[in-house]
Amino acid sequence: MDFVVVGRSEGIVTVTLTAPAKKNAIPGRGWAELRDTFLAIADEREDRVVVVRGSGDDFCSGADLSDPEAAAGMQGGRGTSVSWMRVVGQAALALHELPKPTIAAVHGVAAGAGLNLALGCDLILAADDARFSEIFSRRGLNLDFGGTWLLPRLIGLHKAKEFALFGDVISAKEAEGLGVVNRIVPAGELDATVAAWAQRLAALPPINVSIIKKALNNALSMSMSEALEFEALAQNVAFSSADTAEAMIAWIEKREPRFRGE
Repeated sequence: MDFVVVGRSEGIVTVTLTAPAKKNAIPGRGWAELRDTFLAIADEREDRVVVVRGSGDDFCSGADLSDPEAAAGMQGGRGTSVSWMRVVGQAALALHELPKPTIAAVHGVAAGAGLNLALGCDLILAADDARFSEIFSRRGLNLDFGGTWLLPRLIGLHKAKEFALFGDVISAKEAEGLGVVNRIVPAGELDATVAAWAQRLAALPPINVSIIKKALNNALSMSMSEALEFEALAQNVAFSSADTAEAMIAWIEKREPRFRGE
């Protein structure tokens, strides 16, 4: 892979997009790289938290439509190849289904599929210089990378329509007001804040974190009865896990627990 670079340290995986001269626009090969990266992380026991970020001054400006491979995927002149777009969808789904918590570290531009890449993460930390846009309509395109599913769930249907139909560029402050981002920090503090959040998440029991993430992701498609049944089954898993026993012992001994994912 040469668009996606993966780094690992103490259970924290950093996935970096590396096309800063193009605001980290995703080239044709980049979708498969993202998909394969997320699928590999899902199977890696030692990986506990994922941070997604862009290199240089921006997060991601969306698809690189000038890339020859991307252009080749747009055969027929009037629409994007369905098979090519399915790879885009596979990358979005691999991110959504990751059984590890994910953090988007957003600075500069997050637009189009780049914005939806951030929205697909569990948490978004934004620098105060960040700018967001569902730019698709202004480019004669439709939302992709899960935007049609993510956006209404995050900010409500009417706000989602306004954001998507007009394709306006909004500031970090406006994005925070909509509920698009969790927190805004000064640009110079973004890395430190992301690292602090990632370390806190990495210290939690990974099985329980994975189940909590799954339950919340499924919540809007479940009835109260179904959610309660899921909770009952999930607690049964917790009660039988070594990590929950460790949490109880550490609480009694007044020390920090050491979770091993067992």
